[in-house]
Amino acid sequence: MRRHRVGTSLYAGVLFVVLGILAWVTGQPFIFPSLGPSAFMLAFQRDRDRTGLVRVVVSHLIGGLAGLVAYVLLATGVSLVADPAAFSMAGLRLVASATLSLVVTSWGMIATDTVHAPACATTLIVSLGLLSTPRQVATIVAGVGVLVAFYALVLSAYHRATDSARPGLVDG
Repeated sequence: MRRHRVGTSLYAGVLFVVLGILAWVTGQPFIFPSLGPSAFMLAFQRDRDRTGLVRVVVSHLIGGLAGLVAYVLLATGVSLVADPAAFSMAGLRLVASATLSLVVTSWGMIATDTVHAPACATTLIVSLGLLSTPRQVATIVAGVGVLVAFYALVLSAYHRATDSARPGLVDG
């Protein structure tokens, strides 16, 4: 069990570092809070099937789009970078945007059978004005895509290496 904890932790870090480097090189927000839980879940559940990987990307896409629509409709120009004053209109707009985005994201994930809880954090990041431009939402979704693609690449290489290391295995 200890080995699984260490391996999962290191694997999540390896998955995340690729996006960190991409963010550093491009200056774009390829790392964001909801990506950490997605990296952990991928590292922890190492044998996900292809539909599970699609679920991760689609759920964040739904969260990003729902957050963007809610933000544009209800809170454009407001951002949760400082505490809004009590009973302020700006605070109310952010609460309404966050609530709408969470409802739409939840509904969208359930309706499409793409439930991945970290996408609910993505929708809040967007709807609260933290990464709320169409370009930033596209970067979020691209970042999730890179994470999933790198995960699949590492997993495939691992399986090839461990299968070829087992005596008596024949390719079919």
